[in-house]
Amino acid sequence: MNDLPDQLLAVTDRHLSIRPILEQVADILSGGARWIWLRDRDLPREERRHLAFQVRELAACHGASLTIGSDVELARETAATGVHLAGLETVARARLTLGVERLLGMSCHSVADVAAAARAGADYVTLSPIFASLSKPGYGPALGTEALGAAAELPIRVIALGGVTPGTARACMSAGCAGVAAMGPLMASARPGVLINEFRAAMAPDGQLGTR
Repeated sequence: MNDLPDQLLAVTDRHLSIRPILEQVADILSGGARWIWLRDRDLPREERRHLAFQVRELAACHGASLTIGSDVELARETAATGVHLAGLETVARARLTLGVERLLGMSCHSVADVAAAARAGADYVTLSPIFASLSKPGYGPALGTEALGAAAELPIRVIALGGVTPGTARACMSAGCAGVAAMGPLMASARPGVLINEFRAAMAPDGQLGTR
């Protein structure tokens, strides 16, 4: 099972970004993020491909890892750290295309989904929404930390997503998850570095600033 690049996964969404997405990603990386999930699935493929190469270069400059959402071929083409999939049907193809050393994640919305992803051979999952999400209202009923704890007992790393803030990150870590993912808070922040430090402090076991 491949190691996770970091405990904090920064997720992109240009619709939520307070500035052009590439500028916001640059600020997030400068602020200490070391794992970026390029989402923005609604972009035309060539635009998304261009953005992916730009984000890859930014990530490389900061020693950070890039995960491409959904597009296995784009993950291969950009030599990304891995791919984040939306469904089980693409897991085998992703492994065949990218090889065993690339990181393979999957979006899950129930404990049963997490169990299926573990059986399929994913390296990690995001489980969402853990809390009510301001950036994705109506996305689904909040699962809460109880579901997160049940998922964390399965043989796969679980990352909490959906409504996670520095104020709730500690509860997620206490439930047993391997990390947290943030989209709306980071996309909307004019000072993402401050927010990232708050996330790391909340996730550290002793309440001190976590290491990258």
